[in-house]
Amino acid sequence: MAQQQMPSSHKALMLELKSLQEEPVEGFRITPVEESDLYNWEVAIFGPPNTLYEGGYFKNGDVCISILHPPVDDPRSGELPSERWNPTQNVRTILLSVISLLNEPNTFSPANVDASVMFRKWRDSKGKDKEYAEIIRKQVVSTKVEAERDGVKVPTTLAEYCIQTKVPSHDSSSDLLYDDLYDDDIEEEDDDEDDAEAVGQMAGEGGFNDEEDSGNEES
Repeated sequence: MAQQQMPSSHKALMLELKSLQEEPVEGFRITPVEESDLYNWEVAIFGPPNTLYEGGYFKNGDVCISILHPPVDDPRSGELPSERWNPTQNVRTILLSVISLLNEPNTFSPANVDASVMFRKWRDSKGKDKEYAEIIRKQVVSTKVEAERDGVKVPTTLAEYCIQTKVPSHDSSSDLLYDDLYDDDIEEEDDDEDDAEAVGQMAGEGGFNDEEDSGNEES
C-alpha cells in the first residue's frame, strides 16, 4: 500500500527545523513541543550578556510586529502591505524580526503600554529611574528555575551566547524524520513512471522548491 503523501507544509517545516538546528539563530533555543507535531514549537529567548536581561530564559510573552499581522491593506494601521505577513516569510525571518524588535523597541505601538512607559522613563533618565530595571531583574531571577527544570545552561558571556552548535548528522531521531521526507519524494517519483524522463531532468537541477544591538541595554 502506498504511503500517505506528506503535506507540503509538513515538509517545509521539517527542512526549516533542520536548518535552524544546523545553523542556529543566536540567542534562541528552538524545539518542537512533540516530535510528532511540527506545527507546535517551543521557542525560548536567552537574555543577551551585558544587558539588563543577562542570564534570563524567556519562554512566554506577546510580541507586536508587522510580520505577524494578516496581509490586509489597512491604512489606519500605519503599516504597508509589504510589511505584513507573506508566503516568503518563515520561522527564521520571524526570529530575526524579534531580534530587531529587541534591538529597537517600537514604543509608539507597544503590545504592553505600561511596559513601554516604564522603558521610556528608564531610557530617558539614563537609568536613574529604577522601576523598569528592577522588574527585569526580578523576571530574570524567576526564569532560572525554569531553565534548571529544562536542563538548559543559560549563556552569560558573549562567547557562550554567540556559539553555533550543529546537531549530529547521523543516528538521531530527527534524521529519521528527514529521511521520511525524502523517501516520500522518491515514492511520488515511482508513481509517475510515465514522466520519468522529466523527473530525471528536474532531479538533476537539485533543490526542494516548496514552499538590543544585543549588547545594548535598551532591549
